[in-house]
Amino acid sequence: MHVVPDHAEPPKPRTSSGIPDATAPKPPRRPIDAVLLDFHGTLAQVEDPVAWVMAAAATCGTALDRARATALADRLVAAGRPGGPPPARVPPHLAEVWAERDLYPPAHRAAYVGLAATVNSGVDGLPEALYERVLRPEGWLPYPETAATLQALRAARVPVAVVSNIGFDLRPHFDAWGLTDLVDAFVLSYEVGRCKPDPAIFYRACGMLGVDPERTLMVGDMSADAGAVRVGCAALILPTAEAGQSNGLAAVLDLVLPHHT
Repeated sequence: MHVVPDHAEPPKPRTSSGIPDATAPKPPRRPIDAVLLDFHGTLAQVEDPVAWVMAAAATCGTALDRARATALADRLVAAGRPGGPPPARVPPHLAEVWAERDLYPPAHRAAYVGLAATVNSGVDGLPEALYERVLRPEGWLPYPETAATLQALRAARVPVAVVSNIGFDLRPHFDAWGLTDLVDAFVLSYEVGRCKPDPAIFYRACGMLGVDPERTLMVGDMSADAGAVRVGCAALILPTAEAGQSNGLAAVLDLVLPHHT
């Protein structure tokens, strides 16, 4: 977990032995009135790749054994999976839709269906079925601390916005997980026409919440999320974690709620 401050802190005073002086005055805690949260890698993670492939193949009428599904999953993730690592190479015929994938839903679909189609799976309709799986709540898993963290922020009356570079609507996912009432605004790149780290998307999020960027914390898992410091926000960058594992999201409460234990 890394905290990206809006300014560098002076070195802590040390005793003659070189140990930081615990009695030295601490810098004042920066007040936080609102929280902006990334989606993928921060609040939720895509399902296990093998489960993804097996479920999508089943909708195409094909039952894959685990060995074949695992081999296919490795190739499909390498080619480029929604919510996965970026592909090492984007074929020239997909370059335009790849560049615009988080701004236009048709480009998002075309990019990822096209990447999946570069893998010869032997399953008719699999590229489309793989993409459709990502559009459904069951294709994702909220992190273990997500619900409790959102509930604590709501109880403390701290407004929350989900700020995501994405080419499809996330609201049905939050509806299915019972989390919609804990989010005050959804700021999605394809709806606002800007992608992180563009300052405009962070300004839009703060404006929708009615808060000052200087009193707002952006939480994410990538350098694009840390771009919020350019508008005056503080930023907390969490480590990447697999689905079902803790990513340290509850640390938000230690920063936002001074008396949280």
